[in-house]
Amino acid sequence: PYFQCTPPMLSATWFASNERATATATALNFNQIGIAVAFLVGGSMANNEVGIHSYFGLITLLCAVTTIGTVLQFQEKPPSPPSKSEIEKLVRGEKEPPFLESVKKLFSTKGFSIPLAAFICSISITNIVGTFIDEVMERGGVTDQLGIDLAGAGFELAILVGGIVIGGYVDKTKQYKPVTLACLLATMFFVIPLGLTDHMLGNEPVLLIAALLGLGLACGPIQPINAELAVDVTYPSDETAVESVQQVGGNLVSALMVPVAEWALNQDYEFFKQIRPLDSDIRGDVLLLFTIAAVTLVYFSTFDAPLMRSEADEEEGDDDSVVVDVAAAAS
Repeated sequence: PYFQCTPPMLSATWFASNERATATATALNFNQIGIAVAFLVGGSMANNEVGIHSYFGLITLLCAVTTIGTVLQFQEKPPSPPSKSEIEKLVRGEKEPPFLESVKKLFSTKGFSIPLAAFICSISITNIVGTFIDEVMERGGVTDQLGIDLAGAGFELAILVGGIVIGGYVDKTKQYKPVTLACLLATMFFVIPLGLTDHMLGNEPVLLIAALLGLGLACGPIQPINAELAVDVTYPSDETAVESVQQVGGNLVSALMVPVAEWALNQDYEFFKQIRPLDSDIRGDVLLLFTIAAVTLVYFSTFDAPLMRSEADEEEGDDDSVVVDVAAAAS
């Protein structure tokens, strides 16, 4: 909760309105860099008991260095709020209510459940693909462990890169809905090759890896974009409460989906059996992920809630005296 639930709050506190989606994407998806390192370092170190002990020792050392650096550099907030919406919250004297009260208010706010569903969809798909990366790669013709580790690391890196690039576009345009719909559509497209085998062509490792990277680029950004969207529609809500609900919901659903996906891994469905050039089969886990994305796409298309925080950022004008009043109020 200290790391995964704070990015929207950090973005609102430290970054301007045209930087928040990028900041949230960077902070939220940089978790994937840790996973990517685990694929590479853990895959080579943690192959026996001695290696596991060394791996945990390295993790402990890195955590200690990071903690010391954080303590020495940590600042609670900037000298002045970075956006008009934050200024308005300060002028109003907004206080964060108890967590359960915040959660009730969030679910009663129009539009909150839709970005929540998109967030859950994204984290479920990326978690399931990451969990079964060995099986996905092996059935596509990538069988050596180094190749699997590199593919897994590339997938996690693609999630980060996609979040930063697409988050930057959303910062400039505030086109949360069209961008999310496009990402969901691309997710549906890229997930299919992860479990599709054309009997005439056989395994295509290059196509498989390209689809895996495309999936990371398309599916990963849905999380930070919809974290920001949920904060936007529920403004002036507690950003940490918003992200906490999304993280709990996303990780709970993905944990429940793992055994379903594990069962579906062994289900094989053949299409166009009588047409040799098109004769192919697809695995059940891929159909499951495709269905999750498709249902979310249909649900998300109904989104029409007002962007309350964006409206607050736009309505005040650029009068610097507002900042002076805020400083006076804070004192």
